[in-house]
Amino acid sequence: MTLAYLALGSNLGHRERNLAEARRLLPRFGATVLRQSGIYETEPFGVTDQPRFLNQVVEVEWSQGPRELLEAVKAVESEVGRTPTYRWGPREIDVDILLFGRERVDEPDLVIPHPGLFEREFVLRPLAELRPDLPRPGPSAPRRARQSPPPPVSRVSL
Repeated sequence: MTLAYLALGSNLGHRERNLAEARRLLPRFGATVLRQSGIYETEPFGVTDQPRFLNQVVEVEWSQGPRELLEAVKAVESEVGRTPTYRWGPREIDVDILLFGRERVDEPDLVIPHPGLFEREFVLRPLAELRPDLPRPGPSAPRRARQSPPPPVSRVSL
């Protein structure tokens, strides 16, 4: 079994319900949800002219490889009702693989750790709830060029 961390995000429809539905569906596709972070309301990243997001990180146990997990999260997105838009556009649900055990994957459609992991506070903060042991990049840590400034993050009480 591999411990994996998934980022969930929603900014269309009933956002809280979309996150809950994704968590509910993960076991149907083979992932055992062990823990979940709090939910944070955040400004959109990249394309800012859209509704605010709710974001959360879940810790799951997975018995197959990273490619199969990608297929599972895409199936969850489809079941929740994600419709195609454009890069960084609005969506009913987004499920990204942040970490997959200690594995590194660098394929055209799958990069683990997630390439934006250390640039996005809306992922780092909920991930730190579950994994406070993970190092966070400091101000001198090298980062890829950002498309936009980091969005503010606030915890939501639901």
